[in-house]
Amino acid sequence: MNEFDPQAATDTATHPLRARRPSPTTTLLVPALAGCAVSLALGIYGHLHNPTGVAVDIIGFSGPLSAKTWLATFATLLAIVQLVSAMVMYGKLPRIAAPPWISGLHRWSGRIAFLAVVPVAMHCLYSLGYQTYSTRVMIHSFLGCLFFGVFTAKMLVLTKKDAPGWVLPVLGGALFTVLVGVWFTSAYWFFTTFGIKR
Repeated sequence: MNEFDPQAATDTATHPLRARRPSPTTTLLVPALAGCAVSLALGIYGHLHNPTGVAVDIIGFSGPLSAKTWLATFATLLAIVQLVSAMVMYGKLPRIAAPPWISGLHRWSGRIAFLAVVPVAMHCLYSLGYQTYSTRVMIHSFLGCLFFGVFTAKMLVLTKKDAPGWVLPVLGGALFTVLVGVWFTSAYWFFTTFGIKR
């Protein structure tokens, strides 16, 4: 006959059967796979899609390339705002206390930056496709697809409360780096080739 153990009963009542916390690898697996899938899908679509040459033009700009250049530049400037505001929030800038509005600035600068890059990506994929005719263009195509994959992974990690603390800063830094790479291989090239014009 089993004896009743009051200590075991107390432990069970206080600490019911606990679900094991998933390992960091398991927690990050779905965001990583989703990010890879998005990047791969965009790359495959851009490669297989027959470029239409139809340009996305925006009123106020001299042409589609100029519009893309300025939208990408605007998004990159907002990404710098994102980087600095994140550093302030994480206390990485000495003698700068985080004001109460800094998290709102961080969120909204990110949202607006994403909205700015969407028409650029649509134009690149639909009108031009995934191009590899030069090293610059090949790197630009690769980084453009990678950007949306990293963005997807970052957004999914934001929903994971059990994600390790280092993941968001790493993904945020990767996203910033990729966007700067996209800007250098497109907008910077445009400015240095054709000059700064609207």
